[in-house]
Amino acid sequence: MIEPFVIGKILALTTISFVVAVLLTPAWTHVLFKFKMGKSLRLKKKAPIFHKMHAKKEGTPTMGGVLIWGTVLLTMSAFFLLSLIDPTGLFGQMNFLSRGETLLPLGALVAAGLIGLADDFFNVKRIGKNGGGIDIRHRLLLFLVIAIIGALWFYFKLDWDLLHIPFVGSFNIGWWYIPLFVLVIVGTSFSVNQTDGLDGLAGGSLVSAFGAFMFIAFFQERYELAAFCGVIMGALIAFLWFNIYPARFFMGDTGSMSLGVTLGIVAMLTNTALLLPVIGLIFVVEAVTTIIQIVSKKLWGKKVFLVAPIHHHYEALGWPEPKVVMRFWIVSWIAAALGIILYLLDFSLV
Repeated sequence: MIEPFVIGKILALTTISFVVAVLLTPAWTHVLFKFKMGKSLRLKKKAPIFHKMHAKKEGTPTMGGVLIWGTVLLTMSAFFLLSLIDPTGLFGQMNFLSRGETLLPLGALVAAGLIGLADDFFNVKRIGKNGGGIDIRHRLLLFLVIAIIGALWFYFKLDWDLLHIPFVGSFNIGWWYIPLFVLVIVGTSFSVNQTDGLDGLAGGSLVSAFGAFMFIAFFQERYELAAFCGVIMGALIAFLWFNIYPARFFMGDTGSMSLGVTLGIVAMLTNTALLLPVIGLIFVVEAVTTIIQIVSKKLWGKKVFLVAPIHHHYEALGWPEPKVVMRFWIVSWIAAALGIILYLLDFSLV
């Protein structure tokens, strides 16, 4: 397969994914509105500032993330089935389902998406602690289960225990790879989940991150993985068309949980886990500010931020929501570009 075709394949699949997601949106939004799948806000007495800023959003349909992972699953399955009919022709070459590159991230994407879907349903029906769905401790436990399964797959199925340290080299770290993998996946999924709080914020930041990893995977000649990232980007961009302020629907945990887990797995597959905090800088900042707020309230009974994570802090300061989102997007673009630059410099020097 010559390189120009590979580039065309990735761009074509990204475009197809965008079109599929756009075409599926009316049917899915009809379902969400028909069955009143509107998001419930935190209880006013638990988060008065947040409730005041977002009261008008209560009842907006959630679970929009189904469009993203559903489009990826549908696109990948369609081309896989077509490749069985025409294995040596165009459809065979367009297939991007492979055991070594895309099977695990696809499985994690769908599994985490289904768990997040259940969480969104509980939120809508006000089931769980304070009527807010699965609480954060149980959510972290679910992330942990998915991460452990992925870690065991990498270590035993793929026989992979290699960690690359930028500008230093690659090292076989043995069974230590398992807790490292779990830490990366749980940390990334939690961070992306925390970022999903304003219209378009998580979606736009994820486009930048997956775009960076698409470039890295392509540079490593992991063309199927690059195509996988491209398909996620296409679905995300279609989702953003309807999710930018004022959002027609929200991503929900079914989107943020699944995409966070998948982003971490892609970083591990490309052996660039230590560049992930750079590429996903926005997610890191969101998670750290949330943790700081929780620790400060527990230990000293005081808040560091008006509302956490930090995007809500800027909202509380009076920044319009689109202004917060656009500025965070700009930071995500710069962070993704910096991650690519560091990757290329590391490649040329080590």
